[in-house]
Amino acid sequence: MKIEKLTITRNNQDNPKLNQALEQLNKLFYELDKREISDDIVKSINQDISELNSKSWTDKELKKSLKKKQKSICKIVEKEHKLVPEHYYRKLWMMMGMGAFGLPFGVVYSVMIGNMAFIGLGLPIGMAIGMAVGASMDKKAKEEDRQLEVEFTV
Repeated sequence: MKIEKLTITRNNQDNPKLNQALEQLNKLFYELDKREISDDIVKSINQDISELNSKSWTDKELKKSLKKKQKSICKIVEKEHKLVPEHYYRKLWMMMGMGAFGLPFGVVYSVMIGNMAFIGLGLPIGMAIGMAVGASMDKKAKEEDRQLEVEFTV
């Protein structure tokens, strides 16, 4: 089963962020089309595409809907097939490292010194640890051919 095409008609063509969101979603569909994905997931993606194609959107609504659909599709594909976009784990573990490693390290360091002004010192350390763990997981996913050749920006 093939993924349908995204055919959204818009009034205003000169919105660079919206154009980037459309390009990213189309690239995601292209990458998923190259892989063997279950028919249930393809049906779900096609349903999302037909929903996006059927409405008349303002630029703001369309961008928000595109990002929402992109995230939901990525979650489904990651859960079912373990396929992830580029730098997925690095971004995920960067945040987790700051919260799980950095903040506790900063608190311990601040208490040891006796000055709570240094509580934020652990955040960059945790971010570096998280990015290192995430980068190694991304490398492993690429070696196992589980990485989609698309990177999502905010």
